[in-house]
Amino acid sequence: MKKFTIEIKWAIVFTLAVIAWAILEKTLGYYDQKIASHASFSFLFALVAFALYFFAIYDKKKHFFMGSMEWRQGFISGCVLTVFITLLTPLSQYIIHTAIAPEFFGNYILHTVEKEIMIEESAQSYYNLTSFITQTVFFALSVGIVTAAIVSFFLKNKSRTS
Repeated sequence: MKKFTIEIKWAIVFTLAVIAWAILEKTLGYYDQKIASHASFSFLFALVAFALYFFAIYDKKKHFFMGSMEWRQGFISGCVLTVFITLLTPLSQYIIHTAIAPEFFGNYILHTVEKEIMIEESAQSYYNLTSFITQTVFFALSVGIVTAAIVSFFLKNKSRTS
């Protein structure tokens, strides 16, 4: 486990950033009066997420690989980071939707029904804690792996020679 200390540290930082972003969204009104723009604003978190992956893999390169890292090494580190983030995702979603913004699902259901985006039954089955935990787990896994591949490409500084 010691060789994954950096990934665990950054997974915790990432999770705290997700929670802080939720507090920001709530403070700015994206969980009630601006709920129609919530998805667009949430997309901006991708910039934060990419930066955190960059800093995490750079930290691994600098402190574990002593400044010399192949793409594969960075990618594996990013995948391990992704696994730890994914394991923490249910906890962050639970905190967000029970302590920070318990009104989120009700407001989103109301919005989608009023705008005739979904019928109420569909909205209720889609906008609930269990559904969001499932969605965010799969999203974290897929996007995390892609992000790890991209960031590792930019941070590699040695190639494997055969």
